[in-house]
Amino acid sequence: MFSKTNIKTVLQKVREIQTSENKVLTNVKDILRQNEIERKSIKDELHKTTLTQENAFNFDSLKTAQIFHISAIEKLCIDYRLRFLDARYFKGPFPDEAITKIRTLEKEHNTTLKGFKIVAPSKLMKLENADDPLLFAPIGNDYFYLIHKWGNDLHPFRKAMVWPYKTFENLVFTILIISIFLAGITPLHLFSSGNPTQEYLLYFLFVFKGVAGIVLFYGFAKGKNFNNAIWRSKYYNA
Repeated sequence: MFSKTNIKTVLQKVREIQTSENKVLTNVKDILRQNEIERKSIKDELHKTTLTQENAFNFDSLKTAQIFHISAIEKLCIDYRLRFLDARYFKGPFPDEAITKIRTLEKEHNTTLKGFKIVAPSKLMKLENADDPLLFAPIGNDYFYLIHKWGNDLHPFRKAMVWPYKTFENLVFTILIISIFLAGITPLHLFSSGNPTQEYLLYFLFVFKGVAGIVLFYGFAKGKNFNNAIWRSKYYNA
């Protein structure tokens, strides 16, 4: 009722199973090795100096919501005092999710992406001496494709806090308001019995000159500049 066991046949089956398993393991190792090579290549590209102005995207596969013109990026950087520079200036490590998204895009568009740009506060950049990064790749004609965003969101009052540094006019207006406030809370009538209007005007001018002097000294000492002048500058004190 039961056929005899041919141990040679059994041995051959065992070998076939082991060979099949070894092929699977080899294939998996090859895939992982290739994956690591591709990821390293992307990381190297993120830290390279490149003059690439566009990438060969398949426009039918791009998400419209991820495409931004340089003018929109410029306004964002000026309003929130951010920098828009080559990705190689970014201090920290790029998250694995960003690398994965780049690999996915490259496979979808059958291309190798280059010329990466990043939007981030100055403190996150390795700037030459003279909290919320966005990674872009150039499309061409001053358009950029947003690949990935990571990190914490900006402080809700950051736009208001950096507003005085947006332009020279904003800074003068801020100094004017501060001077009016300081002059207004000073009880000059306790120290003088003269013409209060004239005394407050003279005191206001004195305060205005003092505040302006402090701001200018701080600005020159720290090498500060206005938002519209630094948003694409790679220099710390530009």
